[in-house]
Formats: sequence, C-alpha cells, structure tokens
Amino acid sequence: MGFIIFVFLGVALIDLMPLLKKRKETAYGRGYRPKTLVMVPCRGKDLTLKDNLKSISGQSYKNYDVIAIVDSADDPAVRHIREVGIRFILSDYKRGSGRESGKVRAIITAIRRFKDYDAYVIADSDILVGRNWLKELVAPLQDGMIGISTTFPKFAPRGGFWSKVKFVWGFAGEGLMENSSTRFGWGGSLAFRKGLINKKTMEMLENSIYSVSDDISLTKAAKAMGLGIAYIKEAQPIVNSDDSFAKFIEWSNRQSALSVLGYRKNLYYGVAFYSAEILLFVSGIVLSYFITPLFLILLSHFLKSEMRTAYRAGGASPTISLIVIFMPAIYLANLLAASRTRRITWRGRKYAIR
Repeated sequence: MGFIIFVFLGVALIDLMPLLKKRKETAYGRGYRPKTLVMVPCRGKDLTLKDNLKSISGQSYKNYDVIAIVDSADDPAVRHIREVGIRFILSDYKRGSGRESGKVRAIITAIRRFKDYDAYVIADSDILVGRNWLKELVAPLQDGMIGISTTFPKFAPRGGFWSKVKFVWGFAGEGLMENSSTRFGWGGSLAFRKGLINKKTMEMLENSIYSVSDDISLTKAAKAMGLGIAYIKEAQPIVNSDDSFAKFIEWSNRQSALSVLGYRKNLYYGVAFYSAEILLFVSGIVLSYFITPLFLILLSHFLKSEMRTAYRAGGASPTISLIVIFMPAIYLANLLAASRTRRITWRGRKYAIR
C-alpha cells in the first residue's frame, strides 16, 4: 500500500513539472525574411500528397523556393509534383556510410546542390500546412541563439479506430515540445540557418549512428553548438492518417525505436512512467471496490489526461476517452518493442538500428 502511494505522489509530481518548468515562448517578429529553400523529400504517394504539395508551394512568405527530391523519375510522387508545378531533382548522394535513410540522402543532396540560401526547411511530403506556416517557422531564426525552429503535427484521423489511436498518440509529442527540457527537432517541419551546416553536422548526417534520422542528427548538432530549439505551435501542420492496426503498430514502434536510438534514457524513463500509470489505474479500481472509494483518488491522473486530451482534440468523445485509458499500455508496448528492435522499415526500405 505504501508503495502505491509513493508511486501516486511520484506521478503527481511529474504531472506538475511541466507547469513548474514551462517558460513563456519568445514572441518572434515576422519581418525576418532570409532567402529560404524548402526541401521536400518524396517517396511514394501520401494520403493527400497533391494537397500537401499545394499548401507548401502556396505560402504567404515570398522569399523562398521549393524543391522536391525523389529517388527516381518513375516514383509515383513525381506525377503529383509536376501537376503542382514544383521543381524536383533526383537524390544522388552516395558518399556516406550507407547507413543514411533515403530522406537524409535526399536532404544532403539538396543542401550540397543549393548552397546560396540563408535558411533551409525540411518538410515531409505528408504534411498539410497553413498559408503562414513558413513565415511562422522561419521567424525564430532571427535569434542567433536559436539553432532549430520546429513544430509538431496533429494526426487527423481519416480512417477507422486505429487512425484515432494515432491521433491521441501524437499528443505525447506535443507535450514534449511544450517543455523546453524535453523538446527536439521534428524533421517533418523543421527550419535552420545555413550556419548550422558545418563539417561536424554533415559528419553526423552522413556517418554517425544517428544518420538514419535527420531529426536526431540536427537536434544533436544544434545542442552541441549550444543553440536552442524554438517550438512554434502556430506552424502546426496536419498529417492526414488512415492507419490500420498493422500500419499503426509499424509506425508507432518505428517512432519509439528512433526515439530510443537518439535518447536512450527515454526507454528507462518511459518504461518506469507508463508502468506506474498502469499500476495506479488497476490499483485505483481494485482498492476502491474492495477497501474504500477514497482510493478513487488514484485515478486523478487519468482524469487529468482525459481533460488535457479533450482540450488538445478540441472536444471530448467516448471513443477518444476510451483510447486515453489504454494509451499507457500502448506506449509501454511500443517502448518494449523498441528495446528489442534492430531493424526498422521506413517507406519500403529497411535500416539497421544499432
């Protein structure tokens, strides 16, 4: 009993920590207009690819160009790229270690070929953005102490139950972004100045164990230079999702494996925290039934999670509320799977995770 109370107090303290550490984000002026290249690595056809590309090419920001990067002119994405009128190039970088992901090779190809830009933006082909997305995303780079400006998506469900699970799953990422101590560069929508790309950064992208992930490499490069990461909620894109069970499990396990690759402590902290959540939920129900209803207080953490999710989702629903209850078990399963993962599949390719 004492152990359960100890766990309850520990989880309650963790719930309070974001409020204690949360800092007010700097209000960046939008007059900063560096010459910017938006790089869009494409492979295959995303759910709303044409609309996504239109949204990226139709920004209110004027001083920018868009370049799509594909592995082959026969890629299914090329037809949509041409219809939208975006220029594309073939990914031809082959001088690295061979560990790099196709996306990282595409980014290196574009950076090496287009050197006359002051800022670069990575945009995944599955994001749908607002008209001011680029303006908002680039603005923090006017601060010399900011190395990366990033945001995090909302996974809009366009399918059945598992697309809704992905919708809720993504809120954990938003929570991490809102706290400066747990923030990272999300490679689906990320901006950086030309100065971030130096010999050491390129070495990390090309040859390090993190070269499978542009997110991890660029985040670690910025931190190694003593530069901060700006989180821009206003630039949040939409990722339309129609996930089945198999598609969601592959995606969520891959995200967890990459997180553990870059930040090993995430595995230990995550397993401990989600195990504690599950213990509190089961204990709250069992002890309140067999001993006293006062033990319902052990469920207060879940009530807070329900309220926070309803706020992020723009309203509550029975399905979303049910998913929230089971999310700790899903997160825990993802982390345990990630701890054993040695290879991941990403856009039809397999990569070793060491």
